[in-house]
Amino acid sequence: MESTNMLKDKTAIIYGAGGAIGSAVAKAFATAGASVFLTDLHLERVETVAKEIVDAGGKAEAAMVDVLNAKIVQEHLDSVAAKTGKINISFNAMSLPQTGIQGTPLTKLSLDNFTKPIHAYMTGHFLTMAAAGRQMAQQGSGVLLTITASPGETGAPLLGGMGPSWMGIESLTRDFALELGSQGVRAVTMRSSGLPETETLKTVVSQHAQTLGMTYEAYLEMMRQRTFLHRLPNLEETAKGAVFLVSDMASAVTGTAVNFTC
Repeated sequence: MESTNMLKDKTAIIYGAGGAIGSAVAKAFATAGASVFLTDLHLERVETVAKEIVDAGGKAEAAMVDVLNAKIVQEHLDSVAAKTGKINISFNAMSLPQTGIQGTPLTKLSLDNFTKPIHAYMTGHFLTMAAAGRQMAQQGSGVLLTITASPGETGAPLLGGMGPSWMGIESLTRDFALELGSQGVRAVTMRSSGLPETETLKTVVSQHAQTLGMTYEAYLEMMRQRTFLHRLPNLEETAKGAVFLVSDMASAVTGTAVNFTC
């Protein structure tokens, strides 16, 4: 894919870049001209993605980073800033295994499984955005990008703590936008929906369908029919949307959740 140069000379850190969303966005950032620094708990995953990017003519480096560890997050970000002189983009695409988290009615869900995603997502997003935000404020520019899902706003059964987690991420993103806006830093959320290409959605749909006594395909079709376009978004659309939001073309967009849900 030919570079668009929309992100030429930009430096981007992508957390959770070994997953489907993180890797798709990382590749799109690189195609648009950014130097991408890929992190994940599993080094081999991001090394594979980085190699694909480099083989395609892009610039990428991989590192193992635990987004729940403040010291590790800060040390990695400092190393990238020392190497490049700047951090233009921070995107957190972290994920958790959803078995035991979704698919159980709230009245039957254990406290541990309810609070697990809330603690993890809020901690991971706070640490990564705070670290990048400090650097960006010093520079006088930068974009903090997060991603959530539409059921957090609309509500849906069997989500457990995921709905509160998504709304928490959106609220946190708005707060960073408010606090850092006067220093030239934007913070914006992509609000997506189920992405059929991802293993996470396959797991979640299977859990929900089983609980409701539906087939996998019937539940997926129900999700499609609930959208305005009667289909679900895909990874390419999500990645292109991310490129737009962190580019100068979206320079007036901050403190909001942008709909990519179909």
